[in-house]
Amino acid sequence: MTDAGYIAAKEIQAKTMSRILGGQDIIAVGPEGSGKTTTYVLGVLMRIKYSTDEAPKALILVPTKEKVLEVIEEFHKLNRNRNLRIMGLHGVGGTEAEVLELVDGVDIVVALPTRARAIYLKLGLNMSKLQMFIVDDAELIVKQGMQLPVCELARSAGKCQHLIFTTVVHEKLNNMVDQFLNYPTTLEVEDLGESHTSTHELLLYQVPNFKTKINLMNLLLRDDEVFDKVVVFVNTRLTAQKLGKSLHAGKPGSVAVLNPLFFDEEGFDHIEDFKEIPEARVLIVANEGAGSLDLSGIPFIFHFELPEKKETFLSRIVKTDDAEVVAITFSTDMELIEVKKIEQAIGSRLNVMELPDDLVIDQVSKSSGLDKSRIVKEKNDGPQGGGAYHEKKESNTKNYNYGIGQKAKMTMKKKHS
Repeated sequence: MTDAGYIAAKEIQAKTMSRILGGQDIIAVGPEGSGKTTTYVLGVLMRIKYSTDEAPKALILVPTKEKVLEVIEEFHKLNRNRNLRIMGLHGVGGTEAEVLELVDGVDIVVALPTRARAIYLKLGLNMSKLQMFIVDDAELIVKQGMQLPVCELARSAGKCQHLIFTTVVHEKLNNMVDQFLNYPTTLEVEDLGESHTSTHELLLYQVPNFKTKINLMNLLLRDDEVFDKVVVFVNTRLTAQKLGKSLHAGKPGSVAVLNPLFFDEEGFDHIEDFKEIPEARVLIVANEGAGSLDLSGIPFIFHFELPEKKETFLSRIVKTDDAEVVAITFSTDMELIEVKKIEQAIGSRLNVMELPDDLVIDQVSKSSGLDKSRIVKEKNDGPQGGGAYHEKKESNTKNYNYGIGQKAKMTMKKKHS
């Protein structure tokens, strides 16, 4: 550890390592850079022993190819004196080369959930000897919609230790892990960083979805005496156009878009024009192509959507004079990752506000399925299929099926026979 540049254990390692070595199921929550990856790499190296078995002992699921390579590099850095076999599954296209490597024998597999599932369904990934099932950057896996392959692989793993590492915990993530975790221990570390930046007053509203954001925006803007001059930031010009049509701020011309997408929409080419017209209350600005804006004289700044880069957000909320400015952020569960990064950068938490009692929470409608009670199957005792249907000869029937791993072994034997 010292040779690899690690002098002392980080907080998350101190809190989780004994439980990992004890075989407990854990959900570890910590900000980016808190040492989550190093924690489970050390845990795997301490728990997994080299053997001649072909089946892997640890499966680690991560959201991107870059993360696969990063984790493998961390294993090689800390696994200097051991003979563990480590491989990554992150390719596209054919799986033959990866299956052949798995057949030769692997101790640790680091994979994208979709790739691991594809190879598992072809019977190329043997999970019968799995001891540790690990999901890293779980919040990003949920954000990318990869819950299904994670859950299918977890259920297929049987009895083993489960470790979940994430930056934030929210409902969608809980819905995923609840399908395969029973009574896990949740451990959280709060590393807000050492920077204590002087900022405007920062308020946070946590809402379930985009439509509820619109409802909340309309509700707050009813008070035209308080919110007399507002700038609202979104990520794209298309969203700016959509939001502009959805806001009802009173008089015609009170809501406008900076550099609108279409020439016939209410808008301004320059923010100074918006400041000079009293009737214009709300200016919607798209982050894409907005550049640096002079927000002086604007008492309320809304981030309807969080920008991709936290530096963009920070440039608007850092206090440069004595002006009283309130910066209000709307965040869904999927955006809480960015909120955590911002809090870590400024060294303090955003003030979470209670949602107004009269806010309409938009429920995501689920597509109605078929009424199974009205589906009647026609009874047919005969064989299914067309007129060419016939029973197979006994010599052509079989009651076995080779997996892709077994087929790969047979192919290799034929090539060398």
